Amino acid sequence: MTGGWQAKRFWKKADVRKADGGWEVVLDDRPIRTPGKHPLILPTRALAEAIAQEWDAQTDVIDPGSMPMTRAANSAIEKVRPQFNDVASMLAEYGGTDLLSYRADEPEELIARQAKGWDPLIDWSARELQAPLKITHGVIPVAQDEAALAKLRARLDTLDDFGLTALHDLVTLPGSLLLGLAVITGRLDAETAHELSRIDEQYQAERWGADEEADEAAANRLTAMRNAERFWKLTRPGADVPA
Repeated sequence: MTGGWQAKRFWKKADVRKADGGWEVVLDDRPIRTPGKHPLILPTRALAEAIAQEWDAQTDVIDPGSMPMTRAANSAIEKVRPQFNDVASMLAEYGGTDLLSYRADEPEELIARQAKGWDPLIDWSARELQAPLKITHGVIPVAQDEAALAKLRARLDTLDDFGLTALHDLVTLPGSLLLGLAVITGRLDAETAHELSRIDEQYQAERWGADEEADEAAANRLTAMRNAERFWKLTRPGADVPA
């Protein structure tokens, strides 16, 4: 029994051109649309060039898995744009249970590692974002200050559809709104944010041995976070056009 139908390459060259409201990618002069047939209008030429490169890199059969910028742009237009407030609210909720607020109560070595990695970001949130978050140890939940959470939510409202799409993976994959915000503000890169999110996981691996499935899952999260960071940078005004 053969596999399902797969789309095949039908164009010779992908290119970019100016369009109403931004830039578009064209395949032999035919503009790309989203899977839902919406115009794929992109905010920067840099993002359009990156997407064109993904399409040019396709061989006989189109592999969506090799096109992260295209998939993210489709999500921004089809999923985030029509429900921006819902997506922003969902991401904002991570602030109330942020990974960086929940610390181990033992052993001392793990407590110290979390403090070293996470305290600077808690301090940064209080100082730069005007959103001081409380810390708790063990499984006891902590109620965060509503004014602090409102400050974080207001940050999300300043983003556009593409920026919020990028932030989505940078928050949900590590389980931390602060880590996501730190990446899009340039305080951290995606790799450092990923490492900080895995302090407990790394400690357990050192203590009990590595787990192949856990390592593979972590590697996949890192790849997705790097793609989200790249998408963020490509959507910003003045972004460099990919070489």
